[in-house]
Amino acid sequence: MDREYMCGWLGRPAEHCRRKVQVHVGLPGPGTDSLSNGLRTCYRYLEQTGWSFGAAMQAMDSELRHAACIYFLVLRALDTIEDDMSISLETKIPMLREFHTYLHQPGWRYTESKAKDKQVLEDFPTISLEFRNLAKVYQDVITDTCHKMGVGMAEFLEKRVDSLQDLEKYCRCVAGLGGIGFSRLYSASELEDPIVGQDTELASSMTLFMQKTNIIHDYLEDQLEGREFWPREVWSRYAEKLSDLAKPENATMAVRCLNEMITDALQHVPDVLKYLSRLKNKGVFNYWASLQVIAIATLAACYNNKDMFRGIVKMQKEQAVTLMRDATNMQAVKAIMSQHLEEVSWVPCSDLPENPKHRPFF
Repeated sequence: MDREYMCGWLGRPAEHCRRKVQVHVGLPGPGTDSLSNGLRTCYRYLEQTGWSFGAAMQAMDSELRHAACIYFLVLRALDTIEDDMSISLETKIPMLREFHTYLHQPGWRYTESKAKDKQVLEDFPTISLEFRNLAKVYQDVITDTCHKMGVGMAEFLEKRVDSLQDLEKYCRCVAGLGGIGFSRLYSASELEDPIVGQDTELASSMTLFMQKTNIIHDYLEDQLEGREFWPREVWSRYAEKLSDLAKPENATMAVRCLNEMITDALQHVPDVLKYLSRLKNKGVFNYWASLQVIAIATLAACYNNKDMFRGIVKMQKEQAVTLMRDATNMQAVKAIMSQHLEEVSWVPCSDLPENPKHRPFF
């Protein structure tokens, strides 16, 4: 992916990609429709476990917003089981594979989690009740997605992420399927054209961009929790062990490895823009645009930054809110993408990724 190609996707000549552009637009306020006690609880959990998702979701039409809220919480519960290192594999693997069945079991809950988002498991009966109150077309999408994601998560608990291909497969399991499910919800609601839900490759790639961003940014947190998602194919060119990247004496090689991981994630940007360009509903567009500009800003902050390995590269909530407020149309999204791509696209030759397939981007 070369500079001209990326700038073409941004809708501007290559020489203009260095320009910093800021676009200021308003952020829609929350819906005012009355909610049941159960839905109010679900929206509170949404704010606690994924405030950026919840804020972006507020502009959606009420029926779709409720379905998206429940869908997010169900996936958060599934993800919490996967990430909780206090749950033994003997317990965790069957739970992941059978999780989709818990949606139809009114009394199912899990009270032994030690994870920070454990409330979505402890009060799962409230979430599953609101799930069963959704239209059947939404229930079917959520159940199918949970089944496929749970099976994929269980598979990767028993294997390592060795290659970039493994990374792609893992991200498709834990994020791509979620993006496909959301897209199917949008088409089912008839707020978006059928192609949005039918083009599964595009929906998957769009969400892989965010998942890869999380995997990159959460390097230290995952190391401390005993999880490894950076592929051996990449980090083995820079260190003997993945954990060695956090050592101060390895800072130069660690940053080069980091840059290669970020460059791999950036390959999804054209698909992100193509997906967003298909969205017609303002609320749906704002939701995904908000999350994507936060992702690109996160990668820009991490790029060439040795502090990332110390876990101190954090986006302030105020910055995220500003990005979300601004990213309400394609022109604004392209401007934001252009600004942050500029921050990662000009580096000294000595700092380029060693993987030849990633060099053309620069």
